[in-house]
Amino acid sequence: MRIFHVMSDQFAELAELPEQMPAAGYLWIGSARREFEVNAALLQGAFQRLTGTQLVDLHISDLLNNQLPSHFDYTSSYDLLVFRRLAAGSGSNNMFLDDVQGTLATAKRALDAIDTSPVGFAVFDRVLLTVHPTDCQVRDFFASRLVQMTQGAEQRSEQRAATRLPTSPADLMLRMVNHMVDSYLELRRLLTKQLGYLQQELFNPRSHFDSWQVLLDSRNALHLLEDTCEDQRSAIVEWIDSLEEWPSAQDPVVMRERELLRLRSRDVLEHIERVLSHVRRLESSAETAVQMHFSAQSNRTNDIMRTLTVLTAIFMPLNLITGFFGMNFDGLPLIHAQTGVWIASVVMVVLGLGLGFFFWRKRYLSTSKR
Repeated sequence: MRIFHVMSDQFAELAELPEQMPAAGYLWIGSARREFEVNAALLQGAFQRLTGTQLVDLHISDLLNNQLPSHFDYTSSYDLLVFRRLAAGSGSNNMFLDDVQGTLATAKRALDAIDTSPVGFAVFDRVLLTVHPTDCQVRDFFASRLVQMTQGAEQRSEQRAATRLPTSPADLMLRMVNHMVDSYLELRRLLTKQLGYLQQELFNPRSHFDSWQVLLDSRNALHLLEDTCEDQRSAIVEWIDSLEEWPSAQDPVVMRERELLRLRSRDVLEHIERVLSHVRRLESSAETAVQMHFSAQSNRTNDIMRTLTVLTAIFMPLNLITGFFGMNFDGLPLIHAQTGVWIASVVMVVLGLGLGFFFWRKRYLSTSKR
């Protein structure tokens, strides 16, 4: 568990929870899920001491639940946001690089490696509690980033407008959520490539595609991603609605900060919409690939049946001729002539070539389009 003190132009990490709220700024308490479970009683006492209230027991259960979907809830003292991150699991990028051919097994493992663990946020007026998965890098990333933003007085003065520190726990929460949403951009490239290789394998005419279970699991993974994005969007929409219900303020500084919160919230929502749109495009692409596969198989079957039908039509009159001269009658024409066999052979060859040319002109034996 890490404790940080954030002010307008300073950022410092504390060794332990303070006995009282600092005179300026706010506190950020970042904890792994297991650490939060072990230190729940300690944190509840700290919240009571620092904010005058504690987390509701149901909200503690939500923060500890690893399977909880993204959602938003609020009380009179704090807001609670559970946001499931979208990220490639450990080793998924290396797994893709190890197999540049993109086999079906590799694509399946890449889709299974998608991590959607929840990250919990409890937003007080001057305290932010974040509960992360054990392997989540969001907390450490933002800790190092905020340290970099406060280093160098000259750089701060030149870049204050672009890189100023989060002014409130809600601002920091929104920045972390936006970072988690933007991390999907890296995952999007991986998913696009892997599904591209799935489609190439599906349309390969020289391979007999029989890995339908892999394709089904891939489509199910995309459906899971869509559900996750839908929950993310609903949670952010509820958060935006709650912002509109905050008590009005007359202080211009407070009004400006709230307007910036609304702008950042809408920006996060727009990013989630982009992610959701891309997931739906991938789903549509997978569905279209399956339909095109069956259409190609149907066209191939039709071509084969057409060719066999034409060959049957060509050999039917030839079979009629051979059957006619194969009858046990002594008075058949040409049966006793020395040139009879040659005449019959020439007639059969001419007839076969004529029928073949006729069907070729009708494009029954041609696969090209003119």
